Amino acid sequence: MFEQQTTSRRAAVVTGGSRGIGRESAERLAADGYAVVVNYASNRAEAEATVSAITATGGRAIAFRADVADEIEIAALFDAAEKTFGGVDSVVHAAGVMTLAPLAEFDLDALDRMHRTNIRGTFVVNQQAARRLRDGGSIINFSSSVIALALPGYSAYAAAKGAVEAMTMVLARELRGRDITVNAVAPGPTATLLFLEGKDEQTIAEMAGRPPLERLGTPQDIAEVVSFLAGPARWVNGQVLRANGGIA
Repeated sequence: MFEQQTTSRRAAVVTGGSRGIGRESAERLAADGYAVVVNYASNRAEAEATVSAITATGGRAIAFRADVADEIEIAALFDAAEKTFGGVDSVVHAAGVMTLAPLAEFDLDALDRMHRTNIRGTFVVNQQAARRLRDGGSIINFSSSVIALALPGYSAYAAAKGAVEAMTMVLARELRGRDITVNAVAPGPTATLLFLEGKDEQTIAEMAGRPPLERLGTPQDIAEVVSFLAGPARWVNGQVLRANGGIA
């Protein structure tokens, strides 16, 4: 549920805002002065924890459940943002899933499920953002540095993120005249549950040693990039920012 509070304060929608990079981005934008709609798919408790963390420091936030690939539910998400905070100025689309396997062995049902969230979900969220974002706003999608790394097992995931980058480039040009920036962040190996799940300690250590900075990224590292693109980076548009510690 959400209350009606019309205001001119800048507001952001963060998909996948209940954990990992999405949560850190939501909290960072709140610290930057944004009111935040924390979108989640299933874990209400974690989304509410994000909201509580924001409100505990004086920020404003609500949680809202919606499947990013469902156009009706995402339209309702934007309705909630507009009704509660008066409009939307920034959309951070951090929701995504990752399934890994060699291409020759990849389950096609798993491929369809992942591409539904990562490709269709990006399209649906960006479509609503393009229709409803206030002029002067920003759209921030999420790609991945695995596109350049070409790691075995990542073919399906990298293909989905390649589609995200293509959509980002095209939409930036389609929004000509509205002063809306559209960019993508492409993290390298980052210490989130999405990255760590299913990997042994040796694999994690090997990945941490690849960047010249010799560590994994953190969700806070990526949230700093989101803050930059949502805030002062008004001359950065139609770009993919590879936040990966110099790995590629």
